Amino acid sequence: MVNIDNYLGSIELSYSYLSDLVRYVSSGCFGVAALNPDDKLHSFFRFLKNGAYNDNGTAIAVRNGQIYIGLHITVLYGTNISAVSENLAHKVKYAIEDKTGLKVGKITVFIDGIKT
Repeated sequence: MVNIDNYLGSIELSYSYLSDLVRYVSSGCFGVAALNPDDKLHSFFRFLKNGAYNDNGTAIAVRNGQIYIGLHITVLYGTNISAVSENLAHKVKYAIEDKTGLKVGKITVFIDGIKT
């Protein structure tokens, strides 16, 4: 759970909500064919080390009041990979900051494949 304290009180956001929001925004980005689940072994060790939440291609960690996101995607053949990843990172950052009010520390996009 992510806690947000403001003048109205305390708000708790689940990692599942954040993951669903990221997946929803990612599905609407041009050039993104799919989100890929991360390797289970690596995600387990990442959870033990960082306390990060990992679900179906999205890895989310909260440190010092900022959200760090990792995305594993497949891009469409013929699209500019750099433009797709920059556009995806920008849209995810805007959606998270707009919907939750939390600051995004870093978004890392991993290109796992190309769909023809």
